[in-house]
Amino acid sequence: MATETYSRLLAAVDFEPNSEPVLDRAQRLRTLFGARLTLLHVLEHVPPAPDYMPLGFGGDLPTPDDLGLEQELVDIACRQLDVLGERLGVAQVDRLVRVGPTSHTIDAVADEIAADLVIIGSHGRHGFLGLFGSTAKAVLRSVKCDVLCVKLGEAAPG
Repeated sequence: MATETYSRLLAAVDFEPNSEPVLDRAQRLRTLFGARLTLLHVLEHVPPAPDYMPLGFGGDLPTPDDLGLEQELVDIACRQLDVLGERLGVAQVDRLVRVGPTSHTIDAVADEIAADLVIIGSHGRHGFLGLFGSTAKAVLRSVKCDVLCVKLGEAAPG
């Protein structure tokens, strides 16, 4: 893909304090290129309660199939993303919360919005094979556009 400038940025966000460099880089690139910025937070699917039962459990324990936990997590993430989006000046339509496998969902949303740059954070690991985190590696392998992988420091103990 021959790109002189980027016009559609997708920043994957996780609300962790040590992820600020991803947001900072996304903001700087948005300003530099006059690009549209979309924020994406991905929640992994929460399986129904029976999936948590021990393998050897054979009794009948009444558990609801859906505790509403996944929807509650989506609602919380939407509120957090709204606060972040307001702070960064990102339009409501460009604040997305999705449920699914993280790397696959990032790839799908990048295709859906025709992103030409995905901005993602990576916790550095030691050694050559640990250069990127597993999510960043998966996104790098499969996304069709450019990827900026921002090195994140470790979270301060707190």
